[in-house]
Amino acid sequence: MRSPQSAPEGDDSGGHRLSSSDWRARLAEGALGMGIRLTRVQLAAFESYLSILLDWNQRLNLTAVTAPGEIAALHFLDSLTCLAAVQFDANACVIDVGAGAGFPGIPLAIARPDLEITLLESTGKKCRFLEHAIVELALARVSVDCRRAELAGKDPAMREAFDIAVTRAVAEVAVALEFCLPFVKRGGLALMMKGPRGEAEVARAKVAIETLGGQMVLMRHLTLPTPTGSAERVIVGVRKTDPTPGRYPRGPGIPAKRPLGIDRHPAPG
Repeated sequence: MRSPQSAPEGDDSGGHRLSSSDWRARLAEGALGMGIRLTRVQLAAFESYLSILLDWNQRLNLTAVTAPGEIAALHFLDSLTCLAAVQFDANACVIDVGAGAGFPGIPLAIARPDLEITLLESTGKKCRFLEHAIVELALARVSVDCRRAELAGKDPAMREAFDIAVTRAVAEVAVALEFCLPFVKRGGLALMMKGPRGEAEVARAKVAIETLGGQMVLMRHLTLPTPTGSAERVIVGVRKTDPTPGRYPRGPGIPAKRPLGIDRHPAPG
């Protein structure tokens, strides 16, 4: 990993500036509150990641959040909530579906370097950022796959190849499951990181869970400390109990347009 750079200072939502040591301390404290102890080396890696993110964000639309304290809370800590919700086995094989700027996959890789993580992202520019970041951060067990989930999920080399599929704010639960469960081994887990509406989405996902070979096993409510106060997070876990039928995932765009078991256009009256 390259020598950590000092992350740019910025205003948090409370109107005061956060130094590198301030937001790093808050990150370490927030992680410890979730039972995750970050070492000095890991905190330095997060600082490097933040610096790379802000540098590339000047050219790409990677994140609307640019204050270090907010990034530490809303991206880094938020990504680590799934480690607080679920015990990841040592050396587990994980796929981050819709990785975007690397959340949650890169924070997971920093906090748990034993994990083998694939970052699945369909946008070419974001893939180039992810490839650059994992080289700069020396994340030897992280790779990038630049494809849509609907296509990668049909690849025999990817299908039922992962212990855990995780996705963060990509789509509502029924849609996210169609993206994630085809990648998961029988006995493995699809984890969806949601906000306060997650519980309501689970109620609409019953057909998708049954159709795709899953069983609802987890709904964990967590409170995330942020510069503007506490934020509610819901981690939804679905266990893969049966093989996902070969027709799923359906073609590009179809899961979002026609979610399993959800009528997007109910009859009037």
